[in-house]
Amino acid sequence: MFNLVADPGFLLVAWDRVRHNKGARTAGVDGETACYIEVVRGVEGFLAELREDLKTRAFRPLPVRRRAIPKAGGKVRYLGIATVRDRVVQASLKLVLEPIFEADFLPCSYGFRPNRRAHDAVAEVHHFASRSYEWIVEGDIKACFDEISHPALLDRVRKRVGDKRVLSLVKAFLKAGILIEDGTLSDTGAGTPQGSILSPLLSNVALSALDEHIAQGPGGPAATPYERAKRRRQGLPNYRLCRYADDWCLAVSGTKGHAEALRDEIAGVLSTMGLRLSPEKTLVTHIDEGLDFLGWRIQRHHKRGTGKSYVYVYPAKKALAAAMAKVQAICRVNTNLPLSALLHPLNRMLRGWATYFKYGCSHATFSYLRSYLWKQVIRWQERKHRRTPWKELRRRYGIWPAEGEVVLFDPARVRATRYYYRGARIPAPWPSTA
Repeated sequence: MFNLVADPGFLLVAWDRVRHNKGARTAGVDGETACYIEVVRGVEGFLAELREDLKTRAFRPLPVRRRAIPKAGGKVRYLGIATVRDRVVQASLKLVLEPIFEADFLPCSYGFRPNRRAHDAVAEVHHFASRSYEWIVEGDIKACFDEISHPALLDRVRKRVGDKRVLSLVKAFLKAGILIEDGTLSDTGAGTPQGSILSPLLSNVALSALDEHIAQGPGGPAATPYERAKRRRQGLPNYRLCRYADDWCLAVSGTKGHAEALRDEIAGVLSTMGLRLSPEKTLVTHIDEGLDFLGWRIQRHHKRGTGKSYVYVYPAKKALAAAMAKVQAICRVNTNLPLSALLHPLNRMLRGWATYFKYGCSHATFSYLRSYLWKQVIRWQERKHRRTPWKELRRRYGIWPAEGEVVLFDPARVRATRYYYRGARIPAPWPSTA
């Protein structure tokens, strides 16, 4: 297995993925970017030297460079920026390890996995909430990437990987250390650096302990329809887990007391991996009250004109507020620039946002954002041409702002559609040999 990590073909594919990533322009503690390696050192010589270091066991990961990224509420998220050399080895290691662990990962896990996306996780919660799983445990793991226990994680890796050279390489990356902003070096006794190539896979390996515990439970997905019906007659709960990386929901068919008991049970499972639930953010919610999950609001509403209620999925207010804040920030651009300089970044941001949120009941949200967007751009035009009347601005730019061939993106014209639950129909990323 270790020979594959050091294989020239694997290293070349790993280099290609690192080179064409946006982070290739960012250097680690050694100050070298991917462009510097291409121009000064040469790719062939760099990969040959890296391969020789791996084969002779002389390779040692360097500490990651820590950078703080602001979060909502005044908090910060710490990212670990590895050197390009370490990134290539991590990418090669991931090419070898990912198919092995993908064979064991359960269908309830969707984050950082091939052919799976956030919409699948949201569709699964919607699917079960519409079918008597009315109590939802909204899980929030406190500092998941920072607190994963190294011994517990390596024990789970060791169950599937027998090559000691690969295990020592994984351990070396976990213990590489962190270079803090003030220049001091900090040891890493727990956690995986958020932002590294290997971290998403390792976090899924650690959190698969939760997936397996729920899957093996008497009221979990392994239960037959007869067993589930029997448990409900006996007053016992049935439950399903849906997890996207460290964000997860447990849908419970039972009572609030059942959901709270399962929440405490999950806290015990996570403690074996060195993880804790956040008491403030881990909530037990009824589907009629609704929950926010991966930017979406999932809530049961009464349908007007009928006597029935349905579970609806639409963009959460927090996600809409974030999009409006981005529009406002972009519209602060210098008014000495042409209108197209404003429209290009706006269109880029809005297309991505609308593409993500079009899979739901999003038409009303898109229309609201359209109105806000139009007002912000018109105010920018009025600041740019302070003495020009509205009729002249309309004649120059049109009612819907445009300059030449660059037209402001209209989110209300995006057709909202439903994303259907795929369940076990999600295709495997690698062809079967059977």
